[in-house]
Amino acid sequence: MCWSAAADLTAGTAVAAVGVVCLARVRRVRDLPVAALPLLLGAHQLVEAAVWGAGGGCGPATTAWAVMALPVLALWVPAGVLLAAAPGDRGRLRWPAAVGLAAAAVLAYGLATRPVTAEIRGRVIGYGVDVPWAPLVLAGYLYATLGALLLAGDGRLRLLGAVLAAGAVGCAALWRLEFASTWCAFAAVASVLVLGWVRRPAAGAGAAATGSGRPGRRAGRRRRRRGGRRTGTR
Repeated sequence: MCWSAAADLTAGTAVAAVGVVCLARVRRVRDLPVAALPLLLGAHQLVEAAVWGAGGGCGPATTAWAVMALPVLALWVPAGVLLAAAPGDRGRLRWPAAVGLAAAAVLAYGLATRPVTAEIRGRVIGYGVDVPWAPLVLAGYLYATLGALLLAGDGRLRLLGAVLAAGAVGCAALWRLEFASTWCAFAAVASVLVLGWVRRPAAGAGAAATGSGRPGRRAGRRRRRRGGRRTGTR
């Protein structure tokens, strides 16, 4: 995700800290999975710092990285978006959640039955995961994670999906060139976007404030009218 162990450690700590703030500021219980996404991304980078430190290979850090990156995110993102969605938006979001569940099941099976490898190639780490029906599973994974965000009714979550989609394309190109892994930068941007989503105004707050002001103005008008009528009858 980053180009060195130090970069992963620094970025992971910062992103995880934003995740803690997101969880502290969340207003609704059903927003918790999306609010916790920066914490998950930060922890993922910290795990990759351990992969750098181990020199790659097939150790526990490599397996933990793959578990978090593949089945966990395939389940976490679409389920979190579905939980946080307004009732009218949930119908179309059930499809990414269902596809994510299926993709996560296949990915988990692949990780449980086949080894995961990590190879350090300059400033990138190449991970080897042997998954059955890999092209189909990858398509389902992208639809579940990015598709859920892009189909969300909330504009902030759609922006998050667009940023992550652009990041996935750009980082994949740089990774193939073995130039540098830059996903940590997009994870940092995503964490700030999630913080903005968590801090959004509560639904109906503006309407409640407006509604509470109108009765006061109406009551004031009624009192003035009554006072005017009383003055005229004397």
